[in-house]
Amino acid sequence: MDTSAKRKWVIAAVILLVAAALGAACMNVWQDRSFQNKGKGYVVVIRIDGPIYGGAGSESVLNSSEGVSSEDLMRQFQAARKDPQAKAILVRINSPGGSTGATQEIAEEMDKVRSSGKPIIISMGDMCASAGYWLASKGNYIFASPATITGSIGVYMDYNNVEDLMNKIGVKNEKIKSGAHKDILSMYRPMTGEERQMLQSMVDDIYNQFVQTVADGRKMDENKVRSIADGRILTGKEAQDLGLVDAMGNYYDALNYAASSGGIPGENVPVKTYTNGISLKGILAGEAKNVSKIMAREMAENMTKALSESSVPSVK
Repeated sequence: MDTSAKRKWVIAAVILLVAAALGAACMNVWQDRSFQNKGKGYVVVIRIDGPIYGGAGSESVLNSSEGVSSEDLMRQFQAARKDPQAKAILVRINSPGGSTGATQEIAEEMDKVRSSGKPIIISMGDMCASAGYWLASKGNYIFASPATITGSIGVYMDYNNVEDLMNKIGVKNEKIKSGAHKDILSMYRPMTGEERQMLQSMVDDIYNQFVQTVADGRKMDENKVRSIADGRILTGKEAQDLGLVDAMGNYYDALNYAASSGGIPGENVPVKTYTNGISLKGILAGEAKNVSKIMAREMAENMTKALSESSVPSVK
């Protein structure tokens, strides 16, 4: 690509970024004003799409992270709790699970919403499993489709051991560590019996927390939860038969139920969604970061190509 073409590409990218940023900013304003003076209130819709991870979400429009961050979701639940016009919360979940710590952070905010007297209604999408179900169990009422994939109540921890492979290629890993277990889960050595026991204890502890959360949320006997909390996945219909889901229904069934639970009359349910805290400054910063990565990668490729084509002799 010649210099002129590169310059045009960069200009086009900058124009696109500015347009996207302005569009997002306008959308924020529109959403903030769209429900002013609505006396009957509205249902807040919060979406959990993809794996759940800890930390802040991406403000990039062109390169957003796959999944949903705990900080984004906590902010939305907190906003719903403090919003006097938010009469009920509909949580649409389409997630295979994710980080336990991040899930517990979100669940705590959901508990605060329920403690404030606002109902939380859950609508399961294609999948609401593992940590996704952990959050679903925090709702007042759960809808699913008959073929929704849910359940997977359990915890696991995996690791790889490449010691034999390293030996075959003649590579030895060495390390200096402050304690016997500092390199626990290292892929370069076998796990000791003591370490396996330590990790199993961790997994059991988190598993017990998961079971207790489901038992409390669904008002089920703990032993009954344990009998099905072996990691198995379930269809929505199977989950309903076991008491993990309340009713079969789609997004709109759940939305109407949420409106009724929040005391909102009428068939046309007013809905509110909160933005993910995206700002003009944040978008520009995020996209500038992405552009710099692309340009740096292109520069490195050009340098590698130039060196490979150089007439300078190499020592072999």
